[in-house]
Amino acid sequence: MASIYHLAILSSFLLLLVQPTVGSSRKLSALVEQQPLILKYHNGALLKGNITVNLIWYGSFTPIQRSIIVDFIQSLNYPRAPLPSASTWWKTTGKYKGGLSTLVVGKQILHEKYTLGKLLKNTHLMALASKVNDLRSINVVLTAKDVAVDGFCLNRCGTHGSTPAVNGRKRVAYVWVGNSETQCPGQCAWPFHQPIYGPQTPPLVAPNGDVGVDGIIINLATLLAGTVTNPFHNGYFQGSADAPLEAVSACTGIFGTGAYPGYPGQVLVDKTKWGELQCPRRQWPEVPLACDVGPTNISMQVSCVSKEKEMHKIEMIL
Repeated sequence: MASIYHLAILSSFLLLLVQPTVGSSRKLSALVEQQPLILKYHNGALLKGNITVNLIWYGSFTPIQRSIIVDFIQSLNYPRAPLPSASTWWKTTGKYKGGLSTLVVGKQILHEKYTLGKLLKNTHLMALASKVNDLRSINVVLTAKDVAVDGFCLNRCGTHGSTPAVNGRKRVAYVWVGNSETQCPGQCAWPFHQPIYGPQTPPLVAPNGDVGVDGIIINLATLLAGTVTNPFHNGYFQGSADAPLEAVSACTGIFGTGAYPGYPGQVLVDKTKWGELQCPRRQWPEVPLACDVGPTNISMQVSCVSKEKEMHKIEMIL
């Protein structure tokens, strides 16, 4: 069973009372007073403490693309990042039972020869995710821009779940995210690409200069938060276990105050060039992250990706 992270574009247009211009204040009147969002704990296991993140790269990713994503994962626990930061955003997951989850990048496995083809089914994702069987880990499968996956761009940008416990192997949490650059950037890489629905406000400039990879980061952040707080579908969530609202997916598409379909909300931008994100002292590229829901509240943060320099083991699959 896997939780599906649905498309980043919100489908409701009932709230579109105005379509502001770029220079407007983008204030939106609420039709209904929003009720507090509470994620119920279902008494299952959570992933807390030190958790290893193993990366399985399926298809062609450049070294720069891989380093951007590794840097992002490292930034989630980087203590000295200037605010606002990814680590501040990630700390919201520490409000759940068991405290903070500290993510450490572990093995990296490259499948550059498309050994399973370029059209993957869920069984293929499960097979890739089963390459590493470490109990306290999350296996992250990332598929390249020329790889199609069942349901990708139709009803999901990624998913998370767990591998089955068979033949003495422990079940392990996994995440899958696809690179949407050439397939559906308006769905899975928004707000770095023009949305397919809603107001056609100018997209934000992809801070790393790569729409597909920056879209991966947004979706990966959402799924990692959902994985540590609901790894086996009996942790924290609201609604059905088959289609749960989790720590970040409960507020998909909300990147700042005043967000609505087609507008990400108030994020830090360069005033002289619309859409170019800023970081304090311009130290690192910044990727906005969707709001993060604590057990009883919502916290909105954006991310500055740290550039920690570390070497990681890479295994080449021929």
